[in-house]
Amino acid sequence: MKFLIVGPSWVGDAVMAQTLYKLIKNSNKDAQIEVLSPNWSMPILERMEEVSRPIISPFNHGELKIKARFDFGKQLREEGYERAIVMTNSLKSSLIPFFAKIPVRTGWLGEMRIGLINDLRAKEMSNYPLMIEQFAKLSVNPNEDLKKSLPYPSLRVDSRNLKEQLVKLGINSEKPSIAICPGAEFGPAKKWPPNYYAEVCNEYLSNSWNVLVFGSLNDEITGNSIQGGIDKELSDHFFNLIGKTSLIDVIDLLSHCKKVVTNDSGLMHIAAAVDTPLVAVYGPSSPQFTPPLIDNHVVLRKFEGFDKIREGSEEHGYHESLIAIKPSEVLEGLDRLNK
Repeated sequence: MKFLIVGPSWVGDAVMAQTLYKLIKNSNKDAQIEVLSPNWSMPILERMEEVSRPIISPFNHGELKIKARFDFGKQLREEGYERAIVMTNSLKSSLIPFFAKIPVRTGWLGEMRIGLINDLRAKEMSNYPLMIEQFAKLSVNPNEDLKKSLPYPSLRVDSRNLKEQLVKLGINSEKPSIAICPGAEFGPAKKWPPNYYAEVCNEYLSNSWNVLVFGSLNDEITGNSIQGGIDKELSDHFFNLIGKTSLIDVIDLLSHCKKVVTNDSGLMHIAAAVDTPLVAVYGPSSPQFTPPLIDNHVVLRKFEGFDKIREGSEEHGYHESLIAIKPSEVLEGLDRLNK
């Protein structure tokens, strides 16, 4: 059976979507899974064994362009897809499978999609609180047993590229490395303060570890703030890699690290998917909905409930609950990780 999956639009969601791809392959080993997704997600999809072909979506997030979607869907008719699964909630995301005349089109009930989606599934958040459970509800079998152990994401690592990156960046592979992931696309309310990260970095630098800081160009100010707090006598093995590495390289470099400290972010899910033990600091987002999908992890949180906010009430938009998590607690959490 040949599938067209309309994939998620965020890094963490794109990683967690692999749970669905694994379920499809588990039930049909000959399934061809092709994923329509934004260009930035191609490195993630290329590292998933279950994905036969990633397809770059020609549409930017939020664009409607009905005529262009019709033309694109018409082109896809020649691919012979037997089933489509739309993993996003919007009306526009369901148009291409409809225009492609894919016979079975599975997706969520909502946003006036009746007809465009002809295999509608209802969300049951109270019974299935995990996002990967919600993704699993879109599987071929509508009665999928979600109480069983669902497969976690697992991204393939390119050992040759990893070696090349370590040499290129001048990272001493004989020293252990810890990764710092201080960014969060959702906004400053999900970020642990950079001066706290700097304290953790200095502790590990003083113990002869490499410290690798990862993030996108949007995190450049945060990275520079962390770097400004590094003890100059220990800075030889501090690597501020924010904006300097591609996503495909970050996947491999995170696999090299012995431990990770991270906000609730896409890089947290990538680190988990390459099986790197991690400490995750959560503020107003929910570890009950999107926890790190790895057994060897520690979650630190001092907030009840879930608020979808982009800025907290503290200076620079930080959330008081994240400020309340002290560096000493993160260091203790790192010590608790299984060696």
